[in-house]
Amino acid sequence: MFSRILIANRGEIALRIIRACHELGIEAVVVYSEADKNAPYLQLADEAICIGPASPAASYLNIPRIISAAEIADVEAIHPGYGFLAENINFAQICQDCGITFIGPPVEAMRLLGDKVRARKLAHKTKVRIVPGSEGVIEKEAEALKLANRIGYPVIIKAVAGGGGRGMRIVHNDVSFRSAFNAAGAEAEAAFGNPSVYLEKFIVEPRHVEVQVMADRAGNVLHFYERDCTIQRRHQKMIEESPSPALDEHTREKLCESALRIIKEAKYVNAATVEFLLDRDKKFYFIEVNTRIQVEHPVTEMVTGHDLIKWQLKIAAGQKIKFSQRNIKRTGVAIECRINAEDPANNFAPSPGTITRYIPPGGPGVRVDTHVHQGWTVCPNYDSMIAKLIVHQRTRAEAIATMKRALREFVIEPIKTTIPACLDILSHNLFVKGEIDTGFVERHL
Repeated sequence: MFSRILIANRGEIALRIIRACHELGIEAVVVYSEADKNAPYLQLADEAICIGPASPAASYLNIPRIISAAEIADVEAIHPGYGFLAENINFAQICQDCGITFIGPPVEAMRLLGDKVRARKLAHKTKVRIVPGSEGVIEKEAEALKLANRIGYPVIIKAVAGGGGRGMRIVHNDVSFRSAFNAAGAEAEAAFGNPSVYLEKFIVEPRHVEVQVMADRAGNVLHFYERDCTIQRRHQKMIEESPSPALDEHTREKLCESALRIIKEAKYVNAATVEFLLDRDKKFYFIEVNTRIQVEHPVTEMVTGHDLIKWQLKIAAGQKIKFSQRNIKRTGVAIECRINAEDPANNFAPSPGTITRYIPPGGPGVRVDTHVHQGWTVCPNYDSMIAKLIVHQRTRAEAIATMKRALREFVIEPIKTTIPACLDILSHNLFVKGEIDTGFVERHL
């Protein structure tokens, strides 16, 4: 096992990794920007190193500064968390070149699966159904328009690199195609430094279901079942749950087996999430692989009882998974609500500012993952998510009831948060019945 690692991230995921490290007897070094200098979790780390001003480009995305911090702190490995540099192939390669273990997949696997076009080809090779679309990157607008007409509207233009809904546009006709094509490419270049896009048929009223996978260096590849991430706004997830209420056991088994085939073919190591769309006929289509730990990983931890961050650390240190697939059991239902500093009544406008009143919920089956507290100032420089509220109960009905109770208990003032929006969704009869799709929020909020 490692004796000392560096955490190249901030906020709740940095705190989450610090806790996992300490429970495994690992010293945790954390980097921070000037905006985060008063974060309480810095006091929990064994060492904290300032890497620059608030701007992500000058701090959490600044590879030379992070590598310098790792060398100064004399660490053996770097955990990137999620976001920032977590899926940056260049960063992973530099870590490798510097003799620092990157707590994530091998560079070759990142290069293969991080490129959505190559990942689609790999899925097709393993006989996993993919959404109809372009065979590769489409550079010319005229070519893309011709393909859109051939596969039929609506279509979705997607960035080859990155994630989080950036560089994506849904198009319903020729008239709007040109502006959408150019906008997707420009947004992709700004977000990921790569303007390349490809085209897919847009599945009408789909569900978004993903499979959590973990693989070690000895070739052991296991799944930890699925998460349903259908409740989204502008491709950003809001509420996740496990198991998916849309799957029967036969479909679930086929879905998870498909995810394993893709990961094995890629010779992948460490944590990955294989993402699928589920259509109205319960057919699933591969869309992409996230080569990192996910924001919503606590949902899986609650229903399986496995600490995924600890497994990332163990596998990166060379340990083998010492149990088989049949040893991974699901118990009950877990739901996660992302609490963002946004105003749902004002089109989800950002709501930065200082929190003067903070009362977290509690009680049986309730977990809060956050780094904020009374007196904390939410900075506009970073992602608006400030907390994750997770509940775990025997049944879905009980989990919904507990989540609604916990949301009502959760006080974060005076800034606006997405707590009211989450309550509205959980109270909607279609959500309660499980009759939702990825367009639910836009239609009903």
